[in-house]
Amino acid sequence: MALMTILDAVNKTLDEQMSLDEKVVSFGEDAGFEGGVFRATKGLQQKYGKGRSFDTPLAESAIIGGAVGMAVNGLKPVAEIQFSGFVFPAFNQIVTHVARYRNRTKGTYNLPMVIRMPYGGGIRALEHHSESIESLFAHIPGLKVVIPSTPYDTKGLLTAAIKDPDPVIFFEPKRIYRAFKQEVPETEYQVPIGKAKVVKEGKDITVVAWGALVRETEKAIKLLEKENISVELIDLRTIQPYDKETITESVKKTGRFLVVHEAYKSYGPGAELISMVNEKAFLHLEAPPTRLTGFDATIPLPKGEHHFIISPNRIASEIKKVVNF
Repeated sequence: MALMTILDAVNKTLDEQMSLDEKVVSFGEDAGFEGGVFRATKGLQQKYGKGRSFDTPLAESAIIGGAVGMAVNGLKPVAEIQFSGFVFPAFNQIVTHVARYRNRTKGTYNLPMVIRMPYGGGIRALEHHSESIESLFAHIPGLKVVIPSTPYDTKGLLTAAIKDPDPVIFFEPKRIYRAFKQEVPETEYQVPIGKAKVVKEGKDITVVAWGALVRETEKAIKLLEKENISVELIDLRTIQPYDKETITESVKKTGRFLVVHEAYKSYGPGAELISMVNEKAFLHLEAPPTRLTGFDATIPLPKGEHHFIISPNRIASEIKKVVNF
């Protein structure tokens, strides 16, 4: 076991998989020599050479288009988009090629590729650096969308993503890249894609979150300790496919549901989760299923970012509203 941050876990997983499988290659803007802006790929080029860890032009469409060609020809590319807000020039490649290749070729070809992206706000970054756009990709058939919240899950989920025969969008919550350390096995293991984790059991309300907001929800739960409210916290971990069974069983037990996410409210992941809860656990509900989300507005620049980011106090307040309905 080794103490790792989420950033450490990304780096160690890439190192481990590149050592175990020469078909795994890592690349992106400044992701070779410098190791990326967050140093997630630090040391990989020095260890594996420029043929397997390399810098690309500032051209996201070319990065993903190149990854498609690599995957079709037997490699396992792990492409980095420097910030999730930079991905839009590559959206054409992702939607028209990455997501459709298995279907287009009637299963003759699959694309074993991973697209890594730091995502979310909370670091007082510039425009296009703080978006939470997971719902854009979760809506597209043919893509898996993963968001870890701990170092342990980061390594297990990234390993599973690299070994997956189909494309995986891997969002990394940069706000908590270095926020805490956790003991992580130094040997290879996988966390299954599509399986949520019950972080804390409770009986009064089910709260679902992912990424950085899992930690914010844990802080909110501590604020409620004197309120005698028992919260069951679920880390969704995978946005697509998502774990309907774990959520449904929890809501049947608690009778109340709150989803917390940083993405915009309208047509966001919360709407899908609430719809699923209504379909599968409606007769067990004791309060309307609720969502606490980012605002339907472009995330502000650094000085105003705190107005957009969801705080533990806001989460605690919303939990109380649902419980006391």
